Parts: sequence; structure tokens; C-alpha cells
Amino acid sequence: MADSSTTDALDVAYHALRVRDRSERELDQRLAERGIDELAREEALATLRRTGLVDDRRFAERRASALAGRGSGNGLIRHDLDSAGVSENVVEEAVAALGPELERARAVVERRGTGARTARYLTGKGFSDDVVRAVAGGSRDELG
Repeated sequence: MADSSTTDALDVAYHALRVRDRSERELDQRLAERGIDELAREEALATLRRTGLVDDRRFAERRASALAGRGSGNGLIRHDLDSAGVSENVVEEAVAALGPELERARAVVERRGTGARTARYLTGKGFSDDVVRAVAGGSRDELG
């Protein structure tokens, strides 16, 4: 049976997971911010992994899909997942499962048009230089 500090940790984690899916590291940080000791955090996270409530692979796939759906490039998606503490191989699997970055960039260009402003926008959204050049025209130096 879990002690009261583990129960408190689980309560905090359940509350956080009701809002949105989170990576294991995000939950651990949230528990630490709430003053939950390390042993209780480890026990709570083990329980959450065992029950399937915390799964970094699922988190990465959903988060990558959501960001791609909002017009983000692979660079931004990788950065976001890395910041959430997802392992590099899981990040790469999630990015590989997405549609081609070039198609996502073309969809942005269809809405915004070509040119320097769109190229800067795409760069800011994490699209690779090669993709930006392919869809927005011109070299990055020419585009500002």
C-alpha cells in the first residue's frame, strides 16, 4: 500500500494529467515543484507507467501530431519534445511518423504566399532551410 506522500504525489499527477497528456519528466518536475520528495515521486511515476497513464512514446506521438497539425516544422517539434524530456530515439520515431515536412510547409505557403516574410515565418516554425528554400523561393540570405 502506498504511503501518504505517494498518494499525494499521485493526486497531483492525476490532476495534471486531467488537463493534458504529459511526459514523465514534466510530471516529475511538477511533483518536485509541489514539494513531493524523490522517493514518493519515483513510486508515483512507477505506478503511472505500470497503469499506462504515463507513456512517453504516446505523449511524443500525440504532441508531434498536434504541433504538425498547427503548421510546425520538424525542428520545432524535435525541440519541443526534447524540452519535455522525451528520449532522442522516441522523438525521432514520432517525427518519422508524421507526414513529410515539405507538404506541411507547402500548406503554409498556400495560406500565406511566397516571399521573404513567409520564409522567415517558416524558419521560425522550425522548418529546415532546405524545405524553406524549396517552398518559399530564394536563398535564406536573400530572404533576410
